[in-house]
Amino acid sequence: MAVEISVLTSSSSGNCTFISTSRAKILLDAGINPTQAIKRLNSIGESLDKIDAVVISHEHIDHVSGLSALLSKKDVPTYITRDTYEAINPRPACNRLEFIKSGQPFSIKDLSVCGFSIPHDAVDPLGFNLEAEGIRVGHVTDLGYMTELVMHRLKCCDVIVLESNHDLEMLKVGPYPWHLKQRIMSRQGHLSNEIVGRFLEDEFDGKAQYIILAHLSENNNHPDIARMVAAQSLEPRGFDLGNLQVASKSSPSPLIHL
Repeated sequence: MAVEISVLTSSSSGNCTFISTSRAKILLDAGINPTQAIKRLNSIGESLDKIDAVVISHEHIDHVSGLSALLSKKDVPTYITRDTYEAINPRPACNRLEFIKSGQPFSIKDLSVCGFSIPHDAVDPLGFNLEAEGIRVGHVTDLGYMTELVMHRLKCCDVIVLESNHDLEMLKVGPYPWHLKQRIMSRQGHLSNEIVGRFLEDEFDGKAQYIILAHLSENNNHPDIARMVAAQSLEPRGFDLGNLQVASKSSPSPLIHL
């Protein structure tokens, strides 16, 4: 198989995605401790020993909390923007730093990767396109709204991993203080199910065979609600709803083979 992908964990408390090609195996984000990373990789038939690199989207703790410990067990290159690396506190010990920039492609063996800017309250947050052997993946979490650039970058993708963070009504009546609700709902915050539904109905080009909804809030969303909203937009377009996945905090998403 040319490309395989599984979201090992995705929630407000931790995020990590496994992507492999014929020659490369990477982790996108490292918001998980090595014990769990190893367990989840093993559960999909993979191993930390085979990981070639880690790519980091931004500095928030749910994306980098396991980075130092992970690198202590497997010393691999870390691809990260300079501003993001300098914003991590405490700064992780990365022996093999590879600084990247938005819009500048780089390669990890046969995997071509290109980061692009997304609207989020971090210093230099990125979404990613990853491509090998004609298979293209779009991976975008932690963004407040769908910019023209993001929508463009999600075109012609075979797999889309897209944040569907919160149900707007659950957030409004939920336990969070008002300032945190405002942050989540802002244009530098997180995508609601409703925004994702409108994107899938109006802007999605229909190319992707698989869509994975990711980064669901543990307090302000429910997997069934996120899936229902997305399915209502996708079903009239003929999308195979069996290929609509919802990433989980507790277990890896089913391994996609392309």
